[in-house]
Amino acid sequence: MTRRPALLRSRIAVVALLAGLSCGLVACTPSASPTRTVTTAPEATQVAPTATPDAPVLQPDGTAEENLPLFAEITADVWAHTASSSGRAYIDALVDAGFDKSAMQVTEDLTTVGNAAESIQFSVRWGDRQCLVGQVGPSTGEPVTMVMDQLAEGRCLVGRTRSIDW
Repeated sequence: MTRRPALLRSRIAVVALLAGLSCGLVACTPSASPTRTVTTAPEATQVAPTATPDAPVLQPDGTAEENLPLFAEITADVWAHTASSSGRAYIDALVDAGFDKSAMQVTEDLTTVGNAAESIQFSVRWGDRQCLVGQVGPSTGEPVTMVMDQLAEGRCLVGRTRSIDW
């Protein structure tokens, strides 16, 4: 028998051993210094609050119909945040939005026996012929707002109203 197969086997074993050692040595050798990658977070951009393009605004020279969306939004907002049957809350919110307090009327918050009113009404006289009128309360459910014609003597609400003296 020849020694070739044995020699071949031993050479393969040596090559395999050297390959294993070289891989091990490569793994143990220090690599080049690690690359440091610096990433910065994007700068926080401050967005200035802007009015929603579709948000209603007071139009002092506009009609009652043109100002109804703002009146309705204010009424709904006060109701949603307070479920209030306090006339003052609605009057104050309307004044804050720029409506004329001297042109407003509001009904009593309490009945003649001292119970909370089932609904209250409030209004803003608009021009010489129209009124913005709102009604809220437990008996109403959701707030109701509309444009109505003025009554005699420039009034908007029927019956007794309370003095807006605050």
